[in-house]
Amino acid sequence: MKIQLIEVMSEIGAGTRGASMCAAAIKTAAENTTDDYFKKYDLVRVEHENHLLFDPALDLETPHAKRIEGMVRLYERIVKYVSGTLKKNDFPIILAGDHSVAGGTIAGVKNAFPDKELGIIWVDAHADLHTPYTTPSGNMHGMPLGISMGLDAESRIEFGLKPNIINEKTRKNWEIIKNIGHPSPKVKPENVVFLGLRDYEEEEEHMVHGHHMLKIGVEEAREDGFKTTAKRVLKRLEDVDIIYVTFDVDSLDCDAVSHGTGTPVPNGLFEDEVIAFFSVILAETKVKCFEVTEVNPTLDEKKNVMAETAFRILRSATKNIEAYR
Repeated sequence: MKIQLIEVMSEIGAGTRGASMCAAAIKTAAENTTDDYFKKYDLVRVEHENHLLFDPALDLETPHAKRIEGMVRLYERIVKYVSGTLKKNDFPIILAGDHSVAGGTIAGVKNAFPDKELGIIWVDAHADLHTPYTTPSGNMHGMPLGISMGLDAESRIEFGLKPNIINEKTRKNWEIIKNIGHPSPKVKPENVVFLGLRDYEEEEEHMVHGHHMLKIGVEEAREDGFKTTAKRVLKRLEDVDIIYVTFDVDSLDCDAVSHGTGTPVPNGLFEDEVIAFFSVILAETKVKCFEVTEVNPTLDEKKNVMAETAFRILRSATKNIEAYR
């Protein structure tokens, strides 16, 4: 097995610009500490669709899923790289721009393991369970889990909520994107675990609680200890065959670290807590893919501190991946 770094510097799903600089900022953090991390591993870059940001008319064509046609093309490329890496028995580490990329990564994992039961560990301040039928903004970085779980208007109606009225172009592309890589749904609600979730809308709250998805808050994890919490998460997912892990840096405490991410939220995780959690999670050989996302150095009031923190977590995570495989 070897580590394969996959750089996906897309930010077409975000409402704030700058996430496309995520990998560059993390590389700068490595270089500033003379760390040879990025010389040790092969890295491939997935072609992005960021040029679409210069055509604001596209937002009006599909206002409830902005730039979704570009996202469809991006997902098809991500599936190729992620699935291809896994089929060679290598381990993909994704360095992503905004978190919409995660839906494509998950599709790639399922494409490589079509008959395996998937579990997801979602370390994030946000649930990202929206769909065009629920979104308040139309930004698709709030939809990757909604895509992966195959959610539609019915998932809103079942909780007595009125769905958004979407146009035909949006509906067609939503059906396409849900089924890229593997038929929808790719993951069951009970096989999704959240850590650090603390900022989400009513529709997402209904999904989390209505489908009994495991949500572990910051204080709860802190009280139990992060290694104990990790063991609890793995116990919850003991019946799945494979696990995908995503780490959105907005799960970190923005006051203790920095505001270098598109949607910072206070009262989050600390660096040492995340490292402790991943030291247990990534020792589990069911974990087949790890993703780091949403570093935005243009918003970092402390120069490049968010990327420096993300790099230390990435470096520690990589050591654990290598040690147990």
